[in-house]
Amino acid sequence: MGFSYEYPYFFIIFFIFIACHIWCPIRHQSFYFPHLSIFKSQKFRSSFWLVFLKMLSIFLIIVALASPYKETTLQSEPKNGYDIALILDVSPSMNALGLSKKNYRKNRFAIVQEIVDDFIKKRKNDHLGVVVFGAYAFVASPLTFDKNILSAIVKRLYIKMAGNETAIIDALAQGVALFNKSKSKSKIAILLTDGQNTSGDIPLSVAIKLAKKNDVKVYTIGIGRTGEFNELLLDDISQKTGGKSYSVYSKSQLEKVYKQIDSLEKSEIIDNKFTYKDYFYTYPLFIGFLLLILYILLQRKGF
Repeated sequence: MGFSYEYPYFFIIFFIFIACHIWCPIRHQSFYFPHLSIFKSQKFRSSFWLVFLKMLSIFLIIVALASPYKETTLQSEPKNGYDIALILDVSPSMNALGLSKKNYRKNRFAIVQEIVDDFIKKRKNDHLGVVVFGAYAFVASPLTFDKNILSAIVKRLYIKMAGNETAIIDALAQGVALFNKSKSKSKIAILLTDGQNTSGDIPLSVAIKLAKKNDVKVYTIGIGRTGEFNELLLDDISQKTGGKSYSVYSKSQLEKVYKQIDSLEKSEIIDNKFTYKDYFYTYPLFIGFLLLILYILLQRKGF
């Protein structure tokens, strides 16, 4: 961000000063003597640099009067946002292609990363965490308000980093566990998978009981082709926790789902922004006075 000026109308003074210099010059006493042409070129050079020095010093002093500053916007951490757990499938099946019609060679997980990253950036007032799962589930990021760190973590996730199977129920339980110390009144989990539950030790009833106990609303998203993911299981999870289930077969549909969840679970907008102004008038003022003193000294010495 560039400089702004508190009192920009002070720059009018500089143009008035130039006009006075051109049309209202100071009259000096004249002396006439022969062979004046010998000194003419040297006098012209001296006068030019003196005028330049005077103009520059006046300009810098006027810049100081205009009070240049830079604005820095600070945002404090909001207190009334949502706590959101993003539960992402990183099993080998996420390597499948064809979810995007425009970019057929892009795999499912790369598309999910892109859309989830956009979702993270939109949730400015919320704490978000990430759980990934394959054969087992683990926390990639606890709940945090730092969206830059969270985006960086999501971009570094990769397929098979949690094994070769799909532990949907364990992932749900791990996602709910993120809220153990949460004091937020609004807690949601968004569970995305493209497969069947083929791994894990936690029963579905236990995971749902934990979600209800912590007042966690679960949205489930199944992506891929018909029959690849367990729609009945995902519907059961979302219905019993007060959320909603989605079946997605294309990138455009997935984008719409995250947008819909974003609008359904919109946190209260709290303006916690503070503007700090850093003033820089001392620098041009100091340099301007130094140049003005130099101008006066050179003028007295007949430069």
